Amino acid sequence: MNKQRRWRAAAVAGIVVAMTATTVILGQGTSSAASTLGASAAERGRYFGVAIAGSRLSDSTYATIANREFNMVSAENEMKLDATEPNQNQFSFGAGDQIVNWARNNGKQVRGHTLAWHSQQPGWMQRMEGSSLRSAMLNHVTRVATYYKGKIHSWDVVNEAFADGSSGARRDSNLQRTGNDWIEAAFRAARAADPAAKLCYNDYNTDNWSHAKTQAVYRMVQDFKSRGVPIDCVGFQAHFNSGNPVPSNYHTTLQNFASLGVDVQITELDIEGSGSSQAEQYRGIVQACLAVTRCNGITVWGVRDTDSWRASGTPLLFNGSGQKKAAYDAVLAALNSGQPNPSQSTGGPSTSPSNPSGGGCTATYSEGQKWNDRFNGQVTVTGSSNWIVTVTVSSPQRVIATWNTTASWDSSNVMTARPNGSGNSFGFTVQHGGNWTWPALTCRTA
Repeated sequence: MNKQRRWRAAAVAGIVVAMTATTVILGQGTSSAASTLGASAAERGRYFGVAIAGSRLSDSTYATIANREFNMVSAENEMKLDATEPNQNQFSFGAGDQIVNWARNNGKQVRGHTLAWHSQQPGWMQRMEGSSLRSAMLNHVTRVATYYKGKIHSWDVVNEAFADGSSGARRDSNLQRTGNDWIEAAFRAARAADPAAKLCYNDYNTDNWSHAKTQAVYRMVQDFKSRGVPIDCVGFQAHFNSGNPVPSNYHTTLQNFASLGVDVQITELDIEGSGSSQAEQYRGIVQACLAVTRCNGITVWGVRDTDSWRASGTPLLFNGSGQKKAAYDAVLAALNSGQPNPSQSTGGPSTSPSNPSGGGCTATYSEGQKWNDRFNGQVTVTGSSNWIVTVTVSSPQRVIATWNTTASWDSSNVMTARPNGSGNSFGFTVQHGGNWTWPALTCRTA
């Protein structure tokens, strides 16, 4: 986020598409409308996050709202280059740790923002160029991503690398002058440092599908995917105002990027305005995200209007006193009216077969009901009625309930399921601990 920009904005209408999902529930009733943003988003396989400033966490109203309403946290400034490496090779993680630890202690995930950026560089980096700068940038990416390995849901690996205007060119920056492959190099370094984190490219003014900047970012992502460069997601900052409305093709933009095989995330949302107009703009943004299966989360850039870098424009969901605004009500209503997202941000199909060759049987996994802290899975076996299915979940996941099977556990994350006379389909509930990854299946005959 660069506070010197002027932003576009306003209303967008999205169509919420209905998704089918298996709804086997063990010991639970159907869920009612959620009462907080994070809980409602989680029921739809998404997150609803907020940018946090460590200096404000001592404000009880601020911290209470942040803890109650959101299930994803970004650091406003504490994880940027100048904060994490103020002197070359002298890393400072205290401010970032405050944000990360607060989030994790309160059961939230963390978006890392940001590893490589032309802005907010420490003075020593601003004075560097060429191969020295390239090496320093890659060292920074590696050291910071390694330090936070296992704690980050998504990293904004590279931020704002494209120029505004009609050229579709890269931004002229000290990083760009190290060579046109610097973005690719940063992504490869980040993947090597933390293989589990989603790696995102993040930018602003990429909302209109017809704009040159949007097309340029799209071509880069398309190229990266075709060559195996490790990019998992694209972030759309979404700082809007009433002067320039969100284009009618906003949903098209999100969907076209998602169709490349990446997640799309709304990363820094704020909308200047007030009352019903602002509320409907927020509603439209949420609906647009819900309409794209791979739009897996929304983050607002601040808690209350008075905490915003654009405070005079009252752009957030809570007023300065911490009271919910009409925009909040519109967002929660839009989330609660959305359908569960069957892909859980993986972008895959709603079912996945195990080892179709060999073993004498095939087990197919179907996603089921989802809640804030757990999800159901259903397994259907074909090829044999005398089967043994091994279900492996990823840490910190654990299976907490099963049905229509006789189950035993080889370890805390490996379950063996056998027929119990109920047919060739069984189910289970996974307490996910923030990890929505599908279980792995293998099937063999007894």
